[in-house]
Amino acid sequence: MQINYQVLEKKIKVNFRNKELLVKSLTHKSFDKENNNEKVEFLGDRVLGLVIAKKLLEIYPNEKEGILDKKFAALVNKKTCLQIANKLELNKYILTFNNRNKKNSIEDKVLADSCEALIGSIYLDKGLNITEKIILDLWSDNIKDSINTQIDAKTKLQEYSLKKFKKLPIYKVISNTGPRHKPLFKVAVKLVDTKFYTAEGKSKKDAEQNAAIICLQNVKKL
Repeated sequence: MQINYQVLEKKIKVNFRNKELLVKSLTHKSFDKENNNEKVEFLGDRVLGLVIAKKLLEIYPNEKEGILDKKFAALVNKKTCLQIANKLELNKYILTFNNRNKKNSIEDKVLADSCEALIGSIYLDKGLNITEKIILDLWSDNIKDSINTQIDAKTKLQEYSLKKFKKLPIYKVISNTGPRHKPLFKVAVKLVDTKFYTAEGKSKKDAEQNAAIICLQNVKKL
């Protein structure tokens, strides 16, 4: 099977000096046990983390570490790497055992890992400055979306409870009423030294969030 890697190079705006690095980054261990992308994936994961962490500090110099952690995790996780892999149509270039069996599907994890491996190979071929520009270009939409990523009340309450009591908050569903198409949940939450605080929501998740908000408001008064 003939693969035209030049199309991919145009997409990422990189002309590899060492074409073998590009091919290696897209070679799964099922295709070649010796010369595959596992080690460059390891490298690419670290390079991606460095670039994203640096960018977040530039954008949010006064933000709390907890919120930065949440934004960072959302930007470097496998789900986001899979999005980038699909944007680049990496499935057209990855070599796996499936190629030999003429199967078309490639697992999501393989695609996400190959995205990180591609970053690792770009770094080895072009250095950090160019790799940083490419990452920030590919991740630009995701970075913009990170502005909307906030720590929700339930997470804040959990962090507070673990820090103070070394125990998680206790949630319980009080009731689930209303018609099937329009349910109404009532949920209660308490910490080690508090009473139960109750709230309602259109879903269990919403009710838990609302209960957590009320609980946080009250523990701050204590």
